[in-house]
Parts: sequence; C-alpha cells; structure tokens
Amino acid sequence: MSSLIDGEALLKKLGNRFSGLRGRLTPNMGMEKVTWFRAGGPAEVMFQPADEEDLSAFLKAVPDEYPILPVGIGSNLLVRDGGIPGFVVRLSAKGFGEVERVGDSQLRAGAATPDKRVAAVALEAGIAGFHFYHGIPGGIGGALRMNAGANGVETRERVVEVRALDRKGKLHVLSNADMGYAYRHSGAAHDLIFTSALFEGTHGDKRDIQEAMDAVQQHRETVQPIREKTGGSTFKNPEGSSAWKEIDKAGGRGLMIGGAQMSPMHCNFMINTGTASGYDLETLGETIRSRVLEKSGIRLHWEIKRLGLFRANHEVHEFMGQLL
Repeated sequence: MSSLIDGEALLKKLGNRFSGLRGRLTPNMGMEKVTWFRAGGPAEVMFQPADEEDLSAFLKAVPDEYPILPVGIGSNLLVRDGGIPGFVVRLSAKGFGEVERVGDSQLRAGAATPDKRVAAVALEAGIAGFHFYHGIPGGIGGALRMNAGANGVETRERVVEVRALDRKGKLHVLSNADMGYAYRHSGAAHDLIFTSALFEGTHGDKRDIQEAMDAVQQHRETVQPIREKTGGSTFKNPEGSSAWKEIDKAGGRGLMIGGAQMSPMHCNFMINTGTASGYDLETLGETIRSRVLEKSGIRLHWEIKRLGLFRANHEVHEFMGQLL
C-alpha cells in the first residue's frame, strides 16, 4: 500500500465533520473488490451515501482541499496500484439503484442502476429504445458521463434530464442540451455527481423489444469475452475505423504483459488473466497505443477511465511501448 494512502488517519484528522451521515465511510477500501478488472490500489476513504440528501451533506462536509471522485459499478474503470487519494464516492444500490416508469414512455433511473436493469424494466413496460442497454456492462451514472452506446444507439438519444450534485452539495437539474454530449463524451462539469436521470423511449411491442434484446445478447456472447475480468471496450473507435481493426493490424490480438492480455476473441477488450496489476493493464494499453501509432499513424484514445496514483518506479507514460 502506498504511504500516501492512509484513510484512518484522514478520518481522524477530519474529526466529527461526518457525524450525522447515514451512509458508510470505509478507510483504505480495496478497489480490487470494486472494479471488474479486480486490480488496483485502495481508495483512501470510500463513502457510500444512503440517498441524495445524505450525499449532499457529505459533499458539504468535505474541505475543498480533499479530492472527491465518483465511481460507478466499476465496469469501465482501471485503478492504479498506488491507490486513490482523498474520497471515493460509490452510490449504493439501495439509495440510487431504482428504476420506475414515469408516464407512458418515460423511465426514471438512479445512477447506480445497472444498464441491463433499465432495459429489463423498459421491456416490462413496453417502452422501446432501450434494448441497447441490455448489452452494456455498466451503470447509469457511467452511461450518463460517457454517453454510453451500443448497437447504433447512444444514451444522449434517450436522456430528458439529469439530476446531479456539485462539489458543494448543491442540486442541479440538467437538460439534454446541458449535458453537452458527443461521441463517448459528456461536457457536463467534472465535479458533478449524477444521482438519477429521466429517460424517454417510444411505445413498442414487447415481442419486438425482446427480439432486439436477444440479438444484443447473442452478439455479445459471440464476439466479446463477457465471462472474463475485463473493463469492456478499451479504446474509443477512431474516425473512419474501428479500434479493434487497428489493434489487430498492429499485432495486438492476444498480446500479454504480465497478467494482462488483449483478448484473443475481441482485441479491443483488455482482460486480467488472473494476476494482472494496474501497472500491467495500463502498460499493455499504452503499448497497444504505441504499436497502432507506429503501424497506422492513429492515436487511439482510452475509453476506460483510469484513476489514482502510480506506485513508485511503476509510472506508465503515454504511448510507452514494451519490447515484446
């Protein structure tokens, strides 16, 4: 564990600032228990708020000099081995994991709701347009932040409004336009923590919706390593091409560094074969970027979110290539 990460000392230093909170504060929380990669260092302190009001109280209590980072269900997240300083906020399923029908063709979902759950509720309600969420291994908070999409549909096509709290605990309600969506990107302020969103689909036949969801599932099972410890798509697709095609051309399919490997099944998926560290995973990613740049002149951009500190003497630099 990095000497910079000492959650118990941090909580002791801040004294009774957090008295009255109903959520859970956990010092030195191992992020390998949270991320789907099952790798990385600890969060100095993790807070799991009971609800939106509790989260607001927490944000108001944290002094400005301490960083606060929200994480979702950990599916698209690479944590570095030195850990994450300050506070990590992880929304609880109990307080932020509900989804309900609102009106004829709208759904309201908490930010901790799995995307697949939203697709399932939409099916049950006969609301079309959410089948693509059936194939995205993440949560609604992450989908809102990165404009998650699949099968030709993106989150921005369904969002009506988003509820969020800023660093001071103030509530904001953002319209679709306020979110500033682009490909795998939101222009919303980085300090906002999304708590829920209102979505809109269209009336649909349940049989047609089920068929669309089945097609999504069949595609995933056929071409993606969904049973591995993976973070999903590693890199965004470059303009005019696909990341996997460029990785394949550069000889990246199946490439391994330590316990990290680019999947032989889908080479834009990075997997932990069992012993990978955060350093192994990020080094593999940057090696792939270096090879693609050399082969095709294309600079791939990470889709996976990378957080935290490097361990001493284990820094990973952009486009750092390994001689393999």
